[in-house]
Amino acid sequence: MSFNFRTMKHQNYRLVTLKHLLINQEKQIGIKFYPDKMVQTIIKGLPAIKWSKQFGMAYIKNNSKNLDLIFSDFRGVAWVNGSHFFNKKSKAKGVELVSVDSFRKRELPENYRKCPESFLQKLELKHYALNTSKTYIHLFEVFINAHKNIALTDIDENMIRLYLQSLVQQQKSSSYINQMINSIKFYYEVVMEMPNRFYSIERPIKRESLPKVISLEEVQSIINNTNNVKHKCIVSLLYSAGLRRSELLNLKLQDIDSKRMVIIVKNGKGNKDRLTILSPTVLEDLRTYYKEWEPKNYLFESPKGEKYSAQSVLNIIKRAAKKGEIHKNITPHMLRHSFATHLLENGTDLRYIQVLLGHNSTRTTEIYAQVATNQLKLIKSPIELLNLS
Repeated sequence: MSFNFRTMKHQNYRLVTLKHLLINQEKQIGIKFYPDKMVQTIIKGLPAIKWSKQFGMAYIKNNSKNLDLIFSDFRGVAWVNGSHFFNKKSKAKGVELVSVDSFRKRELPENYRKCPESFLQKLELKHYALNTSKTYIHLFEVFINAHKNIALTDIDENMIRLYLQSLVQQQKSSSYINQMINSIKFYYEVVMEMPNRFYSIERPIKRESLPKVISLEEVQSIINNTNNVKHKCIVSLLYSAGLRRSELLNLKLQDIDSKRMVIIVKNGKGNKDRLTILSPTVLEDLRTYYKEWEPKNYLFESPKGEKYSAQSVLNIIKRAAKKGEIHKNITPHMLRHSFATHLLENGTDLRYIQVLLGHNSTRTTEIYAQVATNQLKLIKSPIELLNLS
């Protein structure tokens, strides 16, 4: 339901927001509102309505009858905001089914509290990426094993805050803590269908770090020092197309479109498809590689014909960098960062770079402007105005 604030006069504006609450182990509909006589009168008329000091809102038993009654009673009086209450539909349609069976079949230590089956099922049903699934399962198990003697439905916001505080005291990174929060919220909001039980938990401020970039000469050196044409194609594709390592590993033969000179990236980050550029130079190397190695399904395969491993890609880059005497910790993602930065330095419009990288917003892509040096080279330091000779 959309709402145009500009079309309503301030004195007529009334808003009621619905929240999911769990009180005394029962699901409730939380009703948050600004003080207003008309709204208060309607709320008081709802059956068995109660007030929660803890959450600062009225609440009523969660069932379809009461939900219909809320929308019916407030129709024409106030706008009912249900965006926090109703589950968002999964955006991951038509993607490969992710299985987390390996977690079901693990051998676990005695008294280890494992992730609930409902947690695993929901990850599969919502087509979460395998890496995300692994992270969520691992972190949620760390969390529930720190609360081993407490039922999951008895864990409240204060307990979670104290736990997160302990992570800060252990000097865990902001990224780790944010992922921990995501895994906890996934269980209560998605699995237990309580989208806002923990909506007031504070997240650590994300540290803004600049992308790590290498020079054109260093990219050239890494490519030149690969061991064979297969390794050369792997490094060249990461850099020339701005691919993430997982995107490279998921490429299939049909994803290389030599007629349109594009690479089809399927199920990238956020389960998004996109096109990126195919370099004519890299295409020639790919043709040589194909004749020599004869991959059957994936563009890059292991000797057993399976998908190439992420560790193998990292090892290729590390060996080539060492051989090229580059004394930096080079990673696959640095090649993607360098691709974007070098494009920007050569005058490519930021919006095109955004599309090639698969970013939702130019705000994400704009960070490369901070490491592009073409404009910085034009700026003279004021020390040049001094006579230091």
